[in-house]
Amino acid sequence: MINKPVRNKERIKRHYRIRNKINGTPESPRLNVFRSNKHIYAQIIDDTKGTTLVAASTAEKEVQEQIAKSTKKEAAKIVGLAIGKKAMEKGITTVVFDRGGYVYHGRVKELADGAREAGLNF
Repeated sequence: MINKPVRNKERIKRHYRIRNKINGTPESPRLNVFRSNKHIYAQIIDDTKGTTLVAASTAEKEVQEQIAKSTKKEAAKIVGLAIGKKAMEKGITTVVFDRGGYVYHGRVKELADGAREAGLNF
């Protein structure tokens, strides 16, 4: 019998490998992405304190009003714009992008592009 690798276990391995190299500081916090089948979540984290500075997702009421009748990729871009806007209000301009072990393609790429459009540098 052929054993197929479980995709999420492989993603978690990649995620830990990436996290060993990426670290958020107060000057340049980490922009973390988590993707589920229905929603996409993004948060900006200061790893030295272990606190979340800003968060946005498609599960939020304000974002859900904007994404009615849109595709998942369009929703990811709106979340990127939302997190970028919230970060700018807090004075965060530079972040380190943590794709969470996901391939930089599709929804993850759209979220990153939306955050860049809002003014975040990474």
